[in-house]
Amino acid sequence: MKLIHITHTLMATGLLLVALPGHAETVNLQQAVQMSLAADPRIKEREQVVEAARAMVREVQGNAGWRVSANAFVGLAPKVEGGFYENGTYSGMTPRSDGDEYNGLSDWTHLDFALIKPLYTFGKIERYGEAAKGNVELKQGELKQTRGDTIYETKRAYFGYLAARDIRIFLEDLQERLDREIAGAEKKLKDETGEVKQSELYSMQSTKGLLAKYANQARAVEKISLDGLKVLIGVNLKSDLNVADERIEPVAFPQFELADLQARALQDRPEMLQLQAGLRARRALVAAKKADRMPDVYAGVIGQFNYASQRERLDNPYLFDPFNGGGLTPVVGVKWDTVFDAANARVDQAQAELEALNHKQAFAALGVPFEVGEAYAHAQANYDSQRHLREGAAAARRWLVASLADFAAGMETADKMVEALKNYVFTQTEYVRTINDYNMNVAQLARLTGEPN
Repeated sequence: MKLIHITHTLMATGLLLVALPGHAETVNLQQAVQMSLAADPRIKEREQVVEAARAMVREVQGNAGWRVSANAFVGLAPKVEGGFYENGTYSGMTPRSDGDEYNGLSDWTHLDFALIKPLYTFGKIERYGEAAKGNVELKQGELKQTRGDTIYETKRAYFGYLAARDIRIFLEDLQERLDREIAGAEKKLKDETGEVKQSELYSMQSTKGLLAKYANQARAVEKISLDGLKVLIGVNLKSDLNVADERIEPVAFPQFELADLQARALQDRPEMLQLQAGLRARRALVAAKKADRMPDVYAGVIGQFNYASQRERLDNPYLFDPFNGGGLTPVVGVKWDTVFDAANARVDQAQAELEALNHKQAFAALGVPFEVGEAYAHAQANYDSQRHLREGAAAARRWLVASLADFAAGMETADKMVEALKNYVFTQTEYVRTINDYNMNVAQLARLTGEPN
């Protein structure tokens, strides 16, 4: 427990330092994930939902304990003086006949109570308790799913920022090179050397406009991704944040075979855990609804007390004054409160919901492996693609360098150089984007298989 406390303290300190104005924090992917898990309000919300479900379990179990019902009030009662006979004295067999006469009012204090404990409920408490426990597991699955979503979103923001930053830097470098070539071409046209045509200058200028557009788009994505990362890890948007990676790199390809990943998904994926918990809860709920049709056996103590200060007490075991007196007794009883048709309908409803969940499980048994297989195929395709694009981008760069040298030497037209530049832009940006897509494919596989977080 002490280690956990120290860890939480250090994490909180780290978050505080990040939030300080003027302090630039540098984080890697693992740190960003841990910070997002600690800061995401959606996770905290789900944690409280789990606590509420646990409290419901305690509530259901508490129904097996003692319960009390009581009612107390102060009111008014008719005032009475004297005993049972006329004038308050024994007068043979003639009782009083002034019950309808008004002789004044008296205060009246009333209390009735019952202290009851269930002895046997035909399984109601046990079955509802099982359903409540299943609900806890269901909410825990939702919490795990939310944590997985947070990790995925953090990786998307992190890798998206790296990809946009790399593309922006790459395009800015090419813009500088192209600006130099355009300046040189304009000078040659002005000097009328004949080495450059006006159409070639227009070609370079139009390419410059495209590079500017793509660079501006990359800056926008870069800012959006970084701001999104700040939100996820709990950093003020105005704070400075740096990432540790110098460039985006492909993550390791999953070491498990597809069949193993599909088996793990069916066992560990949060949705599958929720489905299993939901089935257990529904089965218990069906049993509980059936038990609702049966009575409850109970034992306890019930009593009543009444007191009116302006009424003389009637001491006669055969007569009872509702405004004076009381009693207390232990009881054993049976309570039955059900509407048969309505109770049967509730059983049918619970059974139908259970059957619907069974059908959902059958679909999941087919759908989950397909989803994993789809993500795996995309990951494999992008993994192979980024390797080939890396070789293609290297070749495109050599083509551009050679074209720039030939253009400077007057051995090649500007159109050929612009074609090489466009090819390099397309190949390099596709290479970076494919790395980002591949990394997110791997992240999606981790989310679909319920990888521990």
